[in-house]
Amino acid sequence: MYQVINIINFECEANDFIEESISAESPKQMKQPEMVMLSRCRFLLNQALDADEKGDTKNALVLYKEAMTATLQAMNELKHKPAFQAKLDNIMKEAVARVDHLKMKEKNFLTQKGAQFVTPKNAFNIPHEEHEIVNDTNLKLSGKATLTEKEKKVILITSKINNLEFVPFMTVDYSEKFDYRPQRFTDRDGFLRLSPKQQENFHKWARPDELCDTPKMVAGTFIDCFSIKQTVISDCSFVASLSVAALYEKRFGRRLISNIIFPRKKNKEPYYNPSGKYMIKFHLNGIKRKVIIDDFLPVDKKGELLSSFSVRKGELWISLIEKAYMKVMGGYDFPGSNSNIDLHALTGWIPERIVLKPRGEPRKDADELFRMIMQRMKNGDALMTAATPDMDEVESKRAGLVALHAYAILDVRVAQKERLIQLKNPWSNVRWRGNYSELDVNHWTKQLCQELDYDPKNAAFYDNGVFWIDYKSLLHFFDIIYINWNPNMFTYTYTIHEEWSAGVGPAKDSFTVGENPQYRLKMSSDVKTGAAWVLLTRHITDIEDFKYNKEYITMLIYANKGKRVYYPYEPEPVIDGARINSPHYLAKINLAEVKGRDFTLVISQYEKTTTIYYSLRVYATSPFTLTPIIDPYKYIEKVIDGEWKGLTAGGCRNFPASYDNNPDYHLTLKGPGSICIELRAPPIPKIGFDVVPLNPEGPQQLLHSGDYRAGFVVLEVDNLPEGSYSIRPTTFKPKEESRFLLTVKSTVPLTLKMNPKPAQT
Repeated sequence: MYQVINIINFECEANDFIEESISAESPKQMKQPEMVMLSRCRFLLNQALDADEKGDTKNALVLYKEAMTATLQAMNELKHKPAFQAKLDNIMKEAVARVDHLKMKEKNFLTQKGAQFVTPKNAFNIPHEEHEIVNDTNLKLSGKATLTEKEKKVILITSKINNLEFVPFMTVDYSEKFDYRPQRFTDRDGFLRLSPKQQENFHKWARPDELCDTPKMVAGTFIDCFSIKQTVISDCSFVASLSVAALYEKRFGRRLISNIIFPRKKNKEPYYNPSGKYMIKFHLNGIKRKVIIDDFLPVDKKGELLSSFSVRKGELWISLIEKAYMKVMGGYDFPGSNSNIDLHALTGWIPERIVLKPRGEPRKDADELFRMIMQRMKNGDALMTAATPDMDEVESKRAGLVALHAYAILDVRVAQKERLIQLKNPWSNVRWRGNYSELDVNHWTKQLCQELDYDPKNAAFYDNGVFWIDYKSLLHFFDIIYINWNPNMFTYTYTIHEEWSAGVGPAKDSFTVGENPQYRLKMSSDVKTGAAWVLLTRHITDIEDFKYNKEYITMLIYANKGKRVYYPYEPEPVIDGARINSPHYLAKINLAEVKGRDFTLVISQYEKTTTIYYSLRVYATSPFTLTPIIDPYKYIEKVIDGEWKGLTAGGCRNFPASYDNNPDYHLTLKGPGSICIELRAPPIPKIGFDVVPLNPEGPQQLLHSGDYRAGFVVLEVDNLPEGSYSIRPTTFKPKEESRFLLTVKSTVPLTLKMNPKPAQT
């Protein structure tokens, strides 16, 4: 596949942009025009170097020429400023040297090969489908690498979020154009909706260079969690998520969220773009997607930001990532979230929700939980936050904790035999006031302070929202720990994107899950240990859905040899997921603790009312296959007006005097095949049915639907001979009147008709 980048003249594209963009208030004259000129020259050179490194010679030569032109113009305008002349001269020399090198390389290649570079016929009209969706994890795909047409439809439909399009991030997006010289980029989607608290103090939208002399994306070698400060937006979980991800980058020296910002250097470090255009890569609705923003930020009359920001002067990464996320969420009037959702969007790490007081009782495995989170954080396997429950104002003030608030978990330690956790309030103020706070005069010993490198007396002088708390207090005052797991703990992964129509299956699946989406997860029988984690993600496309989240989803997993499951608890599920109103549900299969290696996964909703779109992703330590369980039956007959009434409410075979009065249906199979018979009725009474062969020369074995049940019974039979059969639906007891629905499905053609009923008396 050719990967060609269409280079358009910058002046023409700038004019096109002006025509296409929505009108917006013009920014003020930029400060220090010489700095702006220098920044633009460096920016163009970096763009050229990036293309050069990728081997895109044609694009690189055009960009080097643009950099040289801009630099020459700047040198003429700044000829009386020696300090700038020297810097511009270095840019010019590097650009000229690279152009000479590339031209010589091209000349040598043509001389040696006698080749001519021919532009492919459809170079600038490559079908969208040919571009690859970015997969930047180290995991191996345990299945096909391309999306089906049905999956593409799901991805396309759920690209529209809050009436804006957020398309998948493709390989071609690494060559996104960011320079709009001489114009500056303005987002055609307009300014974001402000929250009520922002509106109270809002003055204008401002560019970064209006707020400081030297804007920068990152101030220093690494982003810093302690520089992050939340303001008036109710996105504490998102800011806490930024904090733990930033700490991970600094602690382990690996880019995790700073590399989701574009433009960026070849080492994936983002940099300030004087043109004001940025692209952020988020994990949204089952896939990586790109979000385009400009750099306008809301400020008050004092020029102070009304969004989250960095306390390091001029640093932009916090404000811009937040702006991109708020754009997805419909604006700064964000209804709130949780860190599982936010961290997954930022990093793609696997979300898990751990309730600290299940059913209102303390966890029995609290000791094991502490050991786990301490070890996993130390290894870099997990990012964690903690959330408080609702509490009254008196309790909140006494404890120094904010109700319904997310805190970043920065450290988990055992020091001097004490189990301690370091937390950070995203407000960067308001701290815990209990045991091991800076106010505590009883627990802090000299040895403990030395081991933790912490001085409570010094901490008391400056409230940055960071504090230590003992594990016992955390279990008492907090109710949830959100963990996002590093997917690189696994080797293999695979994802299916699907639609579940509102009209498929009953609204409630308490009696049957037979029509629910089901999948077969098959591991190698030779695998003795390891794990397979299954993440179910419901796609959200509307802020009201996100705000109120009335859809409850979960997953049930059965060691059922990959066969379709009809009854929710027969067989007993190895994992029975709680139905939660979160877009993510994680099921963890420990292969050492289950007997089977061939599983059935069943998607479940609570009171299904609308069509949902979802992604099902498996992470595993060994190869696997994940496939939909397809109904094999092509032929269907239904009785929609069945009824037990009067004499026809004859009861089961335990009542021989009235049993034969039950409705009787004549089934004819036109060949040998498999059948599935389903009987549905209201929850009262309990129901069942018998199947009697009517072939004199064939097997005469009576078939039965099994135990009488409320609401639903089913019978599947393989290799049933050709011929006629009697199907007799019954209630358990006589005189139990009710309507019913009988469905017969078969792999071969069939007919179904009712035998004459006995006369009513």
